[in-house]
Amino acid sequence: MMKRLLLAPLILSGKMSPMKHMLPVLFLLTPSLLLAAPAAVPSAASLLTAAVSWRQVEATWESEAIVQAEHQSTVAAQTAGRVTAIYFRPGDTVKQGQVIMRIDPSVAEQQVAGVKAQVEEARVGLENATNEYNRFRDLFAKNYVSRSQMDQVEANYKSAQARLNTLRANSGQVAASRGFADVRAPYGGVMSELLVELGEMASPGTPLATGFDPAWLRATAQVPQAWIEAVRRGNKAFIETSAAADAPGSARWIPAARLVVLPSADARTQTTEVRAYLPEKSGGLMPGQFVRLHFVTGTARRLVVPASAVFQRSELTAVYVVTGKGRPQLRQVRVGERQGDGSYEVLSGLREGEPVALDPVRAGMTAH
Repeated sequence: MMKRLLLAPLILSGKMSPMKHMLPVLFLLTPSLLLAAPAAVPSAASLLTAAVSWRQVEATWESEAIVQAEHQSTVAAQTAGRVTAIYFRPGDTVKQGQVIMRIDPSVAEQQVAGVKAQVEEARVGLENATNEYNRFRDLFAKNYVSRSQMDQVEANYKSAQARLNTLRANSGQVAASRGFADVRAPYGGVMSELLVELGEMASPGTPLATGFDPAWLRATAQVPQAWIEAVRRGNKAFIETSAAADAPGSARWIPAARLVVLPSADARTQTTEVRAYLPEKSGGLMPGQFVRLHFVTGTARRLVVPASAVFQRSELTAVYVVTGKGRPQLRQVRVGERQGDGSYEVLSGLREGEPVALDPVRAGMTAH
């Protein structure tokens, strides 16, 4: 590359320097100054490798599944009134006992006032019936009234007692409904759906909001009867989450905390529902999401390669094999199912004992 020379005469305030015979200053720009220093390339010796090997691994059977919430419910109104305030929206996190929304309590307060008046009326009626019963009892003892008259007064007295007891019970129920004006979360979780809006009228039984607890999830699959005995015998499963679009290798295998096989079968599809419960607070999953369930059905001897060594680019599945000279070489492979221990079954392209790079990105930089 030719060296470039820049002539830069000294200029002061737009005028030439008084040193008229001064030679122009020469600035010599070499290629090392024009170009930035290249990034350091990792050496082949720094690559971590693992050998392809035969291993006794868990044989699995795969099935599609749907994530469900163990705790999911719809909160309904327990009193009548207009919705006057909404404090949480779908996606918000709610703690147990927090007020989700408020219903106008004026209707309930009017009902409480009405029942109180009825209770007072019944109390006065019972007092009169008690006095009358006492008078007739004295008169009946002196044979001044007949037996039929005494029976009628006694019946009125007992009826007044029963009416007062009934109204007092109703009074407690109506008073409790006034406290239902504040709609509270039955447990901590996330609101998934809001079924009413501000200003709408609610009545007892009207659905208001739906929520779930993200800490307790399960994956549900329909297993054919041909596999149900193997699934029950293995009693172990892994939940495979889908990989992110911008990170093809980000899929996770989560061991199920426990497995439940429902004791019934669908007569139409000839399948049985199996539930794989995720560990508490697994994170990253939500109800309705699609996952894959890998049920352990036994063991098998297979040639495997670590999952971190395998990478995909479009239709290419490959690994970097480290040769005897320490240089990584790209090699296309065919792999089978992923195993629960974090490895892939090798179908073709690799032999036992060949070392593969565990970091394909660093290996690719070294190979070039």
